[in-house]
Amino acid sequence: MDALLTIIDLDTPIKRKKAIDKITLRKPRAGELRGVSLTDLLQMDVNALQRVLPRITDPVLTDAEVQAMDPADLVQCGAAVSSFLLPKGMKAQVSLPE
Repeated sequence: MDALLTIIDLDTPIKRKKAIDKITLRKPRAGELRGVSLTDLLQMDVNALQRVLPRITDPVLTDAEVQAMDPADLVQCGAAVSSFLLPKGMKAQVSLPE
């Protein structure tokens, strides 16, 4: 898989006219991390994730949709975001895909 994208299969689909059961997360650019502590993101802080996820998801999720997310799905997203932030050398040390 592309190191810049991660597909998340949601345990609990997001309800819209058509339910969303998969979302794609894109590696955030520096500007999309504004107003968020990188340490908080690496620690999968809920508030930090709620701020960043609407900026990097496809389809684009609203703030309300992120806030209503199943905690298991939020953890999957948080793990992906944390992985995006690690340098390649650290990913190799912890056995994460580059």
